[in-house]
Amino acid sequence: MLIFGHRGARGHAPENTMASFRTALEMGVDGIELDVQQTKDGKVVVCHDHALERVSNGKGWLSEHTREELFQLDFGGWFAPQFAGEKIPTLREVLQWAAPTKLLVNIEIKNGPVIHEKIEEKVAALIRESRMVDRVIVSSFYHPTLLRMKQLDPMIKTGLLYASRPVDPWLQLRVTDTDNLHPVWHYLDADWVSSTRPHGAKIFTWTVNEMREWEHIKALDVDGIITDYPDRFVGII
Repeated sequence: MLIFGHRGARGHAPENTMASFRTALEMGVDGIELDVQQTKDGKVVVCHDHALERVSNGKGWLSEHTREELFQLDFGGWFAPQFAGEKIPTLREVLQWAAPTKLLVNIEIKNGPVIHEKIEEKVAALIRESRMVDRVIVSSFYHPTLLRMKQLDPMIKTGLLYASRPVDPWLQLRVTDTDNLHPVWHYLDADWVSSTRPHGAKIFTWTVNEMREWEHIKALDVDGIITDYPDRFVGII
């Protein structure tokens, strides 16, 4: 079973920053999960929230700012004083950093409510540029994005994100030509998980943080977990 650090090691460092990704790597994760959006001037940057207030000292929506304007903001001081001055990374920067390692990278494209036009094309190009096609999964709650990624490059693996218990997730897999399922952990059960295997889909479930959540998950045949606290699970999986 693989362990992905959620937004790096979100429980230990400011999410979606290089400090968080480095911390996750030091903890021995198999991969990192991160979120991407597009700036006003068309750059692909790593950030979860559409609004800047929670994760930085900025204001307004990320998409209303240029890359240079975002670079002037502090994306670490909100978490702890020692992270003050942490900058927002670009996707190119993270992929270039990850390329020499053995890390897998799960890129979540944050479409909706802001729809980032042509972001799929840019993400696909950056994945190819970094030569990471065989080590990247592109996921999204906005399922048209997954279909577009497959149209752009069938070799890039995709993951269907959802926070529900769909009656027929396989229909969505077929419609979007998706490789993996990325469900929230508390809707999983043994019968449902076992029924995925004939479809060939891998299951990466989120966000598993507590041992009681792990007790529910460990008996199920999932392929990986996404967690804010990788150090809690690296030693037991």
